[in-house]
Amino acid sequence: MALLITDAEIDGRRRDLWVDDGRIVAQGTATDVIDARGGALLPGFVDHHLHLHALAAARRSVHAGRSREDLAAALRHATPDPTGWIRVVGSDDDVLDAATLDRFRADVPVRVQHRSGAMWVLNTAALTRIGPCDHPGVDRDPHGDPTGRLLRADDWLRDRLPRAGPPDLHDLGRELAGYGITAVTDATPDLDARAAASLATVPQRLTLLGVPLGAGAPPGTTVGPYKIALADHDLPTPDALAERIREAHTAGRPVAVHSVTRESLVLLLVAFDTAGRMPGDRVEHAALVPTELIPPLAGLAVVTQPGFLADRGDLFRREVPADEHSDLYRCRSLRAAGVAVALSSDAPYGPVDPWVVLRAASTRRTIDGTTLGPAEVLTPRDALHALQAPTPGARPRVLRPGDAADLVLLHVPLDEALRQPDRDLVRTTFIGGRRLT
Repeated sequence: MALLITDAEIDGRRRDLWVDDGRIVAQGTATDVIDARGGALLPGFVDHHLHLHALAAARRSVHAGRSREDLAAALRHATPDPTGWIRVVGSDDDVLDAATLDRFRADVPVRVQHRSGAMWVLNTAALTRIGPCDHPGVDRDPHGDPTGRLLRADDWLRDRLPRAGPPDLHDLGRELAGYGITAVTDATPDLDARAAASLATVPQRLTLLGVPLGAGAPPGTTVGPYKIALADHDLPTPDALAERIREAHTAGRPVAVHSVTRESLVLLLVAFDTAGRMPGDRVEHAALVPTELIPPLAGLAVVTQPGFLADRGDLFRREVPADEHSDLYRCRSLRAAGVAVALSSDAPYGPVDPWVVLRAASTRRTIDGTTLGPAEVLTPRDALHALQAPTPGARPRVLRPGDAADLVLLHVPLDEALRQPDRDLVRTTFIGGRRLT
């Protein structure tokens, strides 16, 4: 199908754009014409770090709310899924346990995921269903009994849950397109072939970090850097981490290493000094970067999530010392030091909406109106470019003949959109010239 988009604002000028066979062309004969009415036509957004299966599952889960009272009310009204379980997401409660959950809902198995994605909490019915608690991440009380908290035990828990099959990603793909997202990187580690093939059903361009070394990605997808997740409760030695990095480099893949604490970032930098660096190596999150660790990051890429400041910055403000607020999800200082910075969501653990991420990166404003680390703000246009770059630190795409027609058309010109960024500004999204919204 040949498409003509007329009167679109492209690079600050109002002009027309032709699409044929999924690519931008210099001119053609259109079978479909869209009048942009002066709205901006942009390269689509790229989310460089999210978790598609977890995000789809979160859309079907109960939400914990902001307090134990919220959680109790949600559980009272929750209906078990077809497997008989209740799945809850978005808890901020670090000390929630089985006994507390039993008071809220004891008749069916319940599992509650912490907002970080690093911990599940199970009620007694759930603990009984999964059998012996023989994972090292099982938290225990002074008597040696499980508290219900499971740390970094996703794969172990998944093997003990009723089989439900991978979620359908069709509706999720349309939701992402509604924000203007045309490409995503799934950051789930250690994907097997079945899980990778399921992810490939999303309509967005897809890069996979969790493909095992030596394995290929499903048709139509791209193998990205090799994901290494550092569990903060059980960090490896620098030599062990360096060996994993060397192994990936030898296989021809850069690495994408999860780091959300100062300790893990120091460990990672020491490991890089031992193993060496490879173009494309990246740090996922870099949630806390002290000033003295900025220079050693030069030459690496950081894929960070300032959307967390908008989503839970009020908690950071209370729990993180004021003199460390600038260390949270740095952007400007990293770019100034020669670090390639890409913005992403980490959805479902952070807000998936790129317009929320853009606002957060350019204001660093929390839900209660406080600004955390104002020196780290990006200009709205720089934030936009960091959300459009095809790879971290790359120049944002320009719309030129021969390129894939992965586009987002706005209702308004770009300057107006950047003054008040909002998902409702998205009029139409195209992937390979195909209209998804």
